[in-house]
Amino acid sequence: MSKIQEMLIPDTGNIRDALAIIDANAQGTGFVVDADQQLVGVLTDGDIRRAFINAGKTLESPVVEVMQTRFTSLHVTASPEQINLLLSDRIRHIPLMDEAGKVVDYASRTRLHRIPIMEPLLGGNELAYVSECVRTNWISSQGRFVRDFERMMAEFHGVEYALAVSNGTVALHLALDALGIGEGDEVIVPNLTFAASINSIIYTGARPVIVDVEADTWAISPEKISAAITPRTKAIMPVHLYGFPCDMPAIEAIAREHNLLVVEDNAEGLGTTLNGQLMATFGDAATFSFFGNKTVTTGEGGMIFFKDKAHYEKAAILRDHGMSKQRKYWHDYVGFNYRMTNLQAAIGVAQMERIDEILHKKCQIGVRYNEWLTDVEELTLPPQSPDVRNTYWLYTLLVNEQKTDLNRDDIIKKLLQNGIEARPVFYPLHVMPPYVEYASGEYPNTEYISRQGFSLPSSVGLSTEQQMEVCRALKSLFKVRELLEG
Repeated sequence: MSKIQEMLIPDTGNIRDALAIIDANAQGTGFVVDADQQLVGVLTDGDIRRAFINAGKTLESPVVEVMQTRFTSLHVTASPEQINLLLSDRIRHIPLMDEAGKVVDYASRTRLHRIPIMEPLLGGNELAYVSECVRTNWISSQGRFVRDFERMMAEFHGVEYALAVSNGTVALHLALDALGIGEGDEVIVPNLTFAASINSIIYTGARPVIVDVEADTWAISPEKISAAITPRTKAIMPVHLYGFPCDMPAIEAIAREHNLLVVEDNAEGLGTTLNGQLMATFGDAATFSFFGNKTVTTGEGGMIFFKDKAHYEKAAILRDHGMSKQRKYWHDYVGFNYRMTNLQAAIGVAQMERIDEILHKKCQIGVRYNEWLTDVEELTLPPQSPDVRNTYWLYTLLVNEQKTDLNRDDIIKKLLQNGIEARPVFYPLHVMPPYVEYASGEYPNTEYISRQGFSLPSSVGLSTEQQMEVCRALKSLFKVRELLEG
């Protein structure tokens, strides 16, 4: 259904009226029409800015004095191919007319092709390997691709013990269980994380202890960890959020001092390094998610790394129903069915064949966003450090509430009007009903980041042109608001 009415500016109005319409439609432009909805001009926020600077116009000046009277339009029946031929960096919106010359719709690149927040890159051997599974009937958890995927992940990270599982949540649960964490124990977890982190602790019967994150890194605070340790504390669960690492040297030092286990939640940090060391290689265990929106995907899927062989061997038994490796159908433990299928692993193998390319593209996306948005004072860019390679699982930034009255949710809505999908960051754990009882004290950093944070499109296949369009649309929102405020 057309939203053309949101784009129409009456030719009897002034610049203030036009800016209000441009602000509401979030397109950075509008079509000036007469009483019969006949198109008489096109007006952009850039036209208005130039009119203020060069021609001395004000908010009360008539729109007809600043609109463009030479414009590009097409008939409403124009094909996507015809539209694409005319769209360019200069022509971003094309009014579409009916036989009577009335504006009835409009075209833009993002109306033709929405820019998603994240989608997988599946242009390698994924189809060939999945087809091999089908041809050979190896579609369940037995098959070469599961072993190959474990080996490739282990070799890439330089670890010995890797165990593939059915998803990232069960990876966390199985890791905790194999490490012996259960009832009576406490596990420290950051307040700003996806619910799977805390859920996995609750599954074991242990009690999660929620602590605040740091304001500058958005990662779990070592200071808060130290303050939360009690005689019942058994483990720390650092979460490498949105591709930026926790301060693992500090966390490891705390763990050694208090004889605690460390379980890294690395669902969002694959490829991230701190002082050259990859995440998931610090803790006693580390986990991955390979959900469809992750840097490497298997559709669903997960993996665990273990430092200790005994923990790995126990986890391998627990993963397979607790069944003995020596005696078929003999169960040594109450186990789980947490196995990854050969079909899933086949996709993972194909993804790992391109891991260097994938990580390079993810890093380049972050570099370009940082470069193109660095001058936008209304935004606080994601954490950066010379010691860190951030792989930007999702490029996430904050609205600077001191510099704009646009709130985060308004920005997300207006970007969607441009065909650009953005996403709010996670809610604080302590405000959600299942986790209220695990909270204590205050969490100002988590609350601020959660309220102001949002993520931009970050797919591996995101083109430079698409990324430029995202930045242009985002900047335009603040420029229009600035013009409206005089």
